[in-house]
Amino acid sequence: MYKDYLKSLPVPKDHSRQVNAYKICKSFLGNYGDKSNIVLDLGCGEGDSIDFFRNIDPDIQWFGLDLESSPEVNRRERQDATFLCFDGINIPFNENYFDIIFCQQVLEHVRHPSMLLKEVVRVLKPGGYFLGSTSQLEPYHSFSTWNYTPYGFHCLLTDAGMNLQEVRPSIDALTLIIRAGLGRPAFFSRCWEKESPLNLFIELVGRLTHKNSSQINFAKLMFCGQFCFVATK
Repeated sequence: MYKDYLKSLPVPKDHSRQVNAYKICKSFLGNYGDKSNIVLDLGCGEGDSIDFFRNIDPDIQWFGLDLESSPEVNRRERQDATFLCFDGINIPFNENYFDIIFCQQVLEHVRHPSMLLKEVVRVLKPGGYFLGSTSQLEPYHSFSTWNYTPYGFHCLLTDAGMNLQEVRPSIDALTLIIRAGLGRPAFFSRCWEKESPLNLFIELVGRLTHKNSSQINFAKLMFCGQFCFVATK
């Protein structure tokens, strides 16, 4: 099963550390150099990613796109960037416009993901990055509609015309289930920054049994609540 999984997915071999959307984005921004100057946050919610991108490049052109109304959009107070609304499918920009499309925990809420991903391909520049995170084994939250397996997500991207470059584990499912059962206390926020408990256990067992990084990543991906991805057009 492990070998078949590796044949179908780009499971990284360099390390097995848990990541989040910002960590994986930062690593790839360094590789993209000075071409990463036009960014779309797809499903921007409150617009929190503005600070992340501006800390990397103060001159970056950041656009936020989301539905007209959602729990996250309705909490937005920022007015220091360009925020646009759309219908959940049609992205209101010309073809080949963006260098990077950032999408953090949004696609599990999208009613028609295949249609939206085709729009992502349309507005992304050739060689540009589509990256972020989405849910696999995460409890229902904020009108969530889907959970994806990494392989199923890979199929969606391929059908839309993108190439999945990398898929990495984020916070584990057990932690997300316990967090939801306790009413999502703020204490759990630290589990996105460091190894969450089940991931920490998998890492320890993997090292004690002399597994390599790709094997440990594979194990974490089997039980992850969320996973991170990088794809190119």
